[in-house]
Amino acid sequence: MNNPQTIDVLIVGAGPSGSALAIDLVRRGLDVRIVDRSPHAFDGSRAKGIQPRSLEVLEDLGALDDVLAGGDIYPKLGLHAGPIGVPWKMFPHKEATPDVPYPDTWLIPQFRTDRALHARLSELGREVEFGKELTELTQDEDAVVAKVVGADGVEELVARYAVGADGGSSAVRKQLDIGFVGTTDESDRVLIVDASVSGLARNRWHMWPGLGGKLIGACPLPHSDMFQWMIRLTPDEKPPQEIGAIIDRIHSHTRNRHIQLHEIHWKSVFRPNIRLAKHYGRGRVFLVGDAAHVHTPAGAQGLNTGMQDGYNLGWKLGQVLAGADPALLGTYEAERQPIAAGVLGLSTEKWGGIAKLDPSSMKRGKDEQQLALTYFGGPLAPADGMRTGTLRIGDRAPDARLLGADGAETRLFALFQGPHFTAIAYGPDSARDLELLDWPTTGAPLKRLTVGPAAGDGRAFSDLENTLRSAYGLTGDTLLLIRPDGYIGHIATRDFLTTTQAAVRAMTPQTRSRTMSQLSQPSHAYPGSGAIE
Repeated sequence: MNNPQTIDVLIVGAGPSGSALAIDLVRRGLDVRIVDRSPHAFDGSRAKGIQPRSLEVLEDLGALDDVLAGGDIYPKLGLHAGPIGVPWKMFPHKEATPDVPYPDTWLIPQFRTDRALHARLSELGREVEFGKELTELTQDEDAVVAKVVGADGVEELVARYAVGADGGSSAVRKQLDIGFVGTTDESDRVLIVDASVSGLARNRWHMWPGLGGKLIGACPLPHSDMFQWMIRLTPDEKPPQEIGAIIDRIHSHTRNRHIQLHEIHWKSVFRPNIRLAKHYGRGRVFLVGDAAHVHTPAGAQGLNTGMQDGYNLGWKLGQVLAGADPALLGTYEAERQPIAAGVLGLSTEKWGGIAKLDPSSMKRGKDEQQLALTYFGGPLAPADGMRTGTLRIGDRAPDARLLGADGAETRLFALFQGPHFTAIAYGPDSARDLELLDWPTTGAPLKRLTVGPAAGDGRAFSDLENTLRSAYGLTGDTLLLIRPDGYIGHIATRDFLTTTQAAVRAMTPQTRSRTMSQLSQPSHAYPGSGAIE
């Protein structure tokens, strides 16, 4: 057995949820290890839709370029009834606007998303440790001890915190003995096959519905000759295994013998689990992604919800490790569990509608895009807080186009990018108070932005086209505090300094309140901690 040194965070599971979290933690200067029991990165297409909000998250994490290069917008559906194929617009393709830079759901097989995240993690100096399986997890008041088994035998890892991102059958969740409430319908099974295909147009996501919920779908995977096939099995049907049997199954349902499968790259039998963890953690261990919630595939919600779990948890872990009140970590479950519960309802409704051949169940809109998800009314976003004409505390902070003092245009999201908080002072009175705002010297730094309505008024940025004013519903002097995960942490339209300072205390290290055990740990000062001018 090794004699381990204590690291900051151990992540178990290297799918999108765990990898996104690892990137966020590493860029905060934390000592992180991420292990996965699989011998290598995932090879299948499985979760293939990335929603607009997740694209914004990927941009902040520095992985967006690879994801955009590996995917495309969704094609129209092609609904087949015998020899007739009817085009159906499943996703409403929209033009980018100043407040929503990525309006369309992005089609990309999961293996490319995973690799984009792993590549970004590697750029930051960390690698996924594949072939290491968790076998035991214990914890006390100060640390988590994990035993993992790999090619070199048993290794003991000690971390201040641990996160289970290890899927629906999560070993971490089972070690914590946390209930996973919901249902699994063993009679409702779908064979998913990634295969090289000829004889089928690639400009459609083909659907061949049938009575009794029978369905075959074939979605083209961008930049390849592959389709993802979804074959809904009858209750007593044995899934075909060999390529010939799969082709026969497709031909018998579609009545189209021009379709040919040439090579199978990956296949799996999926059962629509609908489950939610009773708790999102215990003590110093937390759950993200499928370890905390599993959904039907309808609506492309699972991967996106999981990745945003990690994005919510990452900055909070960083702040607590830097000395913030550990109660901040309790807001993770309070904010994310209701989101997952709502997503479970949405995806379940869509899945049931597909079985009934309800055309509306195939439509995708703002509910799936996750841009309107909010933490309003939660522990960090009180319902009695101030608001603007369009936004409340806890809402997503929109993008906007601003003009710098040098005349160069910049996006607000470009100024948000990084592990810091951002304060936006709109108008002279809020700007004066922003200069007086006290910010801790440890933990996530603060970037201070002052914005005026027009160029030449002495502000650092001007809102010449009123994109900020419009998206944020500003009618006068306003001070906004944006959390590191891009949600609004505070809105002040009066009493700028006193109310903002009170909100800051709940989310940042307060030296006087640090416990002796925290004082004995390293004080994590991010590169550039404190004010960013």
